[in-house]
This record gives sequence, structure tokens and C-alpha cells, in this order.
Amino acid sequence: MIGLITMEAVSLPRKPRWYSHLYVQVLIAITAGVLLGHFAPATGEAMKPIGDGFIKLVKMIIVPVIFLTIVTGIAGMRDLSAVGRVAGKAFAYFLFFSTLALIVGLIVANVVRPGAGLNIDPATLDPSRVATYSEQAHETTLTGFLMSIIPDTFLSALTDGNILQTLFVAILFGIGLAMIGERGNRLLVALNDVSLAVFKIVAILMKAAPVGAFGAMAFTIGRYGVGTLANLAALVGTFYLTSLLFVIVVLGAVARLCGFSIFRLIAYLKAELLLVLGTSSSESALPSLIEKMERAGCPKTVVGLVVPTGYSFNLDGTNIYMTLAALFIAQACNVELTLGQQLLLLGVAMLSSKGAAGVTGAGFITLAATLSIVPDVPIAGMALILGVDRFMSECRSLTNFIGNAVATIVVARWEGRLDREQLDAALSGRAVPIDEQPAGAVPAG
Repeated sequence: MIGLITMEAVSLPRKPRWYSHLYVQVLIAITAGVLLGHFAPATGEAMKPIGDGFIKLVKMIIVPVIFLTIVTGIAGMRDLSAVGRVAGKAFAYFLFFSTLALIVGLIVANVVRPGAGLNIDPATLDPSRVATYSEQAHETTLTGFLMSIIPDTFLSALTDGNILQTLFVAILFGIGLAMIGERGNRLLVALNDVSLAVFKIVAILMKAAPVGAFGAMAFTIGRYGVGTLANLAALVGTFYLTSLLFVIVVLGAVARLCGFSIFRLIAYLKAELLLVLGTSSSESALPSLIEKMERAGCPKTVVGLVVPTGYSFNLDGTNIYMTLAALFIAQACNVELTLGQQLLLLGVAMLSSKGAAGVTGAGFITLAATLSIVPDVPIAGMALILGVDRFMSECRSLTNFIGNAVATIVVARWEGRLDREQLDAALSGRAVPIDEQPAGAVPAG
């Protein structure tokens, strides 16, 4: 009897059932949304408020997550020179791989030539369909972008939902808190406690992720239809294949050099990736990415700086899309661009991709800004891809998301602060919850 009681007392907790995993629930929700949108388009289109509502819930919590993560990370580091070093390494990484993504898109477009043979007469295109994007593109200048980083007031940066303004204010506040030394300890402890509560809210909101993914996918398929893809299958297929190869080959090589597997990282982030796929927005998984990167052995300071800034400056998927789509339009309209014009396109895209950071529909707006500098390619040609842009936005978001996860681990390793054991545990499915890790644990660099 005693033996039975002892065995019962030490018995391990039951393994969660398969349907209780978030990624399974999101996958089922996406499938249900596709089926509803395909077989009942009107009903599927009516599901739009559900998807929009979930994204609004997530955006509601993004600003406090970013602010608290950056402030507590910088203030906890104390060494302000280390903050500048992390930022410098992050931006060096962003610049190199963003440029590489643009070059990859350019090369693939020239080799595959997905737009060749369409023989579109630019005069037959309807410029009014892309007029809104063109207007926004003209407003998105580099000077305007730099000025938009500065908020009207300190508090407006925390209420307007502008990620770059939140970053700016959080970095200043974190530096200020670090500079006052011991007197700021009580506030730092309080902000750390608030962070725990905010991430609990994130966990609560993620329970609604399957519902949000269902609504967003049902609307997409109901409005545009699966058959829309067939019209421009060459462009969509080329873009998806190029992005896949970029993730597996380029980011995979970076991951291998840093001692981890890109496939295991993707498996670790599968729930977030499915959420991004369902909502076509990488922002919907930003809070979860921050938490999971910390759980995977990356220090809070690195995560707090790299992930939010990466969402604005490390857009691998968007960059591949820009050069590929620009050359597709040129080829479809029988416009042959010289090498010099293509290099000009590349240079403009490098700047405009930063200028459109944080703008809704940034990929399409950035494309309009890029084409406006190369007059030989008609901006009206964007109407050719308007119908399938929604489908390509999902791939853009997925590639951007994976790229930022890799960047976070790489910068943490460059800093010598990546906890290898914790990373291996996380990628093997044995991650220890952050609030259960021993206090004062020093990462094994």
C-alpha cells in the first residue's frame, strides 16, 4: 500500500494532449478559415473583424512589452558602452543581410524572369488602383522617416502605437535610469515586476490566437479566392521559393556557423510562425518572440534591442519582394533595365525599405517609393500584383520573423552572452520557463 502511495506521489504530470498545443490549434483554425473562405466566400469575408480584432489586441500590448523590455535590459546592464556595442553589432548585421536579400531578389528576377512574356501595355493599366500607395510612398522620404522617430511628447510615444518612437523613448529612459545608479534600483525592480504581469497578459491574449488566425484567413480566401494565385503563379511561386532558399541556405548557414540548426529554430517557433501565417502580420507574434528568445538563452538587453529594431530594419522577406516585384513589373511591361538602372533600383530600395518602416502595408508602399525613382518602370504596373500581394505578404512576414530570430541569437553570441545550454534545451523542447530559472544565473558565454 505504501509503495502504491509513493509511486502515485512521485508520478510525473500527464503529458498535454495534442490538441492543447497552440500551434495545433492555430493550424486547425487556419485550415477551417481556408475551407470557409473557399466554400462560403461571403461568410468568410464577414470574418474580417475577428482577425482585425485579434491584431488590435496584440498591438495594444506591443508598446508596453517593447518599452519594459528595453528599459529593464539597458538599466540592468549598467555599462552604457555595452549598449552601444550591442546596437552597433545589430545594425551591422541588419545592413549586411538586408542588402544581401535585395541582391538575391535581383539575381533571381534576372535568372527566372517571371514577368517575361506577359506583354502588358502600360497604357491599359488602371493607375487609380495604386494611387493611395503612390501618395503614401511620396510622403515616406528618408528625412520624413528620421523626423517621425521623434514623438510629439514623451507620453505620445507610448500611446500612438509607433514602434520606432517607442524604441527611441525607451532607449533614452533606460540610459537615464542606468546613469542614476543605485537610486534607480527600486524603480528597476518595480519595472521588472510590471514586466512579469505584462507577459502574463500576453499569455492570456495568445489563447485567442486560433480565433484571430481563423478570421484573418477566412477573410483572405473569401475576398481574394484561392484561384487568384493561378493568375500570377510564376511570381508568387518564385517569391516563395526564393524566400525558402534564403531561409534554408543563407540563414541556415549563419545558424550552422553559430552552432544551432535553422530547422530546430523553426520548430521551436512553430506556434508563432503559424500565427504569422494566419494573420499575415509578424507583429502579431512580436511579444511571443521576445519571450521565447529570452527563454532560448539570449540576454534581455540583446533581445530588447535586436527584436524591436529588427522589425523596422531587418526585413529580409520585404527586401526580396521589392527587387523581385520591381523587375517582374518591368519584364511584364517589356521594359529592359540596364545594369546601372538595376543598381540604382537596388540603392533606392535599401533606403526606402527603412523609410517605410512601421507603415501599414509597408511592403507595397515601399515598392511604390522605389519605382517612383526609376521612371522607366511604370508605377501603374503595381496593379498587376495588387491582387496577389496579400498572399505574398504572408511569406514576407514569415521570412522577416525568422530573420529576426536568427539575428537575435547571432548578436547574443557575438556579445559572448548566449547561454548555450539554455539554447540547446529550448531548441530540443526542454526550455525552462523564465520565471523558474535561478535568480542571478550567469549565462555561459
